[in-house]
Amino acid sequence: MKIELLTIFPEVFDSFLNTSIIGRARANGILNIHATDIRPFSASKHKNTDDYPFGGGAGMLMMAQPIADAMKAVTQPPFQGKRIFLGPKGKKLTQELAQELAKEQELVILCGHYEGVDQRALDHYIDLEISIGDYILTGGETAAMVLIDCVSRLIPGVLGSEESAGDESFSASGLLEYPQYTRPRVFEGVEVPEVLLNGDHKKISQWRREQALLETARLRPDLLEKADITPKERAWLKEQMGKDALMDD
Repeated sequence: MKIELLTIFPEVFDSFLNTSIIGRARANGILNIHATDIRPFSASKHKNTDDYPFGGGAGMLMMAQPIADAMKAVTQPPFQGKRIFLGPKGKKLTQELAQELAKEQELVILCGHYEGVDQRALDHYIDLEISIGDYILTGGETAAMVLIDCVSRLIPGVLGSEESAGDESFSASGLLEYPQYTRPRVFEGVEVPEVLLNGDHKKISQWRREQALLETARLRPDLLEKADITPKERAWLKEQMGKDALMDD
């Protein structure tokens, strides 16, 4: 996948793009990610990318012209993909949306700054606006890193194990991930569950499924509505949660 970042602070991405899983995927040619500075595309004498908003108000707005010209430069034919803006009005980022974006050949991500972006740039040069949550950031660069990390790990070859993404929270099952343990076997008096030590993969799989159901019911019950759960599992979960409620009392 090719990902182009449009930003006025390209240096922010240096460490992120060159370390850990993203760095390895780039080195192996699985991901082609590049940050383009919007400033050189500005037609103004001093290469500024912001100006005061018409009608007054606090702060500055990113101008349409530099964004438009930068976008044209990085989406030359045969561009095939999505042009994305990260902003608070956008569609909320979910695992489902990430899975859709992972199927694209190319993504161009516009990182906003200041108080916002001239609406004309968004109307004419953006296909999809995405929000990573109901809060405000000082710029879109941090949000872009979240989006890249979320989408990239769904691309075949990016993760060391192809099973990793499927087992995680918000995966195809719709459940949160089950608890996991590593050595030592006993830590501060707490032992690893015995079922994980006996080598019986069928029992381990069943335990993990049950724990995923319980974790989701306790922490994110709203997810159960759309989760892939059998009627038998729902009945079992209802029984277990009833027991837990009695224990809490």
